Amino acid sequence: MADKENLIEIKDLYVEYSTKKGVLGKVETVKAVNGVNLEIKKGEILALAGESGCGKSTLARTILKLEPIKSGKVLYKNRNISEQTKCEQKEFRQKAQMIFQNPYSSLNPKMKIGEILEEPLKINTSLSSKEIYEIIEEKLEQTGLSLNCLELYPHEFSGGQRQRIAITRALVLDPEFILADEPVSALDVSIQAQIINLLKKLKEEYNLTFLLITHDMSVIEYLADRVAIMYLGEIVEIGKTDEIFKHPKHPYTKALLSAIPGLNNKKENSKPLKGDIPSPTDLPHGCKFHTRCPECMEICKAESPKATSFSKTHCTKCFLYKSDKD
Repeated sequence: MADKENLIEIKDLYVEYSTKKGVLGKVETVKAVNGVNLEIKKGEILALAGESGCGKSTLARTILKLEPIKSGKVLYKNRNISEQTKCEQKEFRQKAQMIFQNPYSSLNPKMKIGEILEEPLKINTSLSSKEIYEIIEEKLEQTGLSLNCLELYPHEFSGGQRQRIAITRALVLDPEFILADEPVSALDVSIQAQIINLLKKLKEEYNLTFLLITHDMSVIEYLADRVAIMYLGEIVEIGKTDEIFKHPKHPYTKALLSAIPGLNNKKENSKPLKGDIPSPTDLPHGCKFHTRCPECMEICKAESPKATSFSKTHCTKCFLYKSDKD
């Protein structure tokens, strides 16, 4: 079977921004994304995993043009999003949608649900009121909601219902690509499984492409086709979900997997990490993971590792393995 076509390609992407620190307001540069190369294939769920502060959400916002790019490219259908015409920008805004982490803050509390769902259609299309209503009716049915919700306000719903409303809003423009940023982390555990199953169903029914941002490896194991592991703004390992979960290579990947209760390879991944993730304003020299790595060698402190491939789909950046470029 031929490889799927890339919907989005990220090439050597760097994202930085300035922040003030302390009483005197000292300006520091946050190096949030550092040379990321990534491909998101049509019809797949690619999961981006890592601890809080590793740059996942910044990368996600950059893909949707919500963060400025320092250098590098983000391509959508082989077209650089920084060079899009107004017509192309409008199409991209419709075809690329986002599901936010917190359904309590992502919905306007002063608007009824009907108004929230109508808004993107009124702004981006010239459809009649009847056509808009029919689309909303269809999407509500797909997400397990009734038409009775249209006259209610967000505060009248539970967290799980609000996230279903947010998912419905993302669907009304018939997107190709959905960026889901921690879509279940703000929900009760009893509701998380319902939303996860809904996302999986919608992906299959609409042939959607997802970038799933999460630190929950159990969610990734169930939902994702491929997994990219991110640490301090870099992709340190990427592969199919089975490759990552059954044959993890990078010490950081192993540490993330060891936190999952009952995982079969837990004994193999039992070495604990040292300390906390360093500040992105003061990145370590050499391999950025060496300050916490239980396998650290002297070369790790001085040089950055290159990629080593284990299959056509699985590679990692670690000096424990011989680089393809050595």
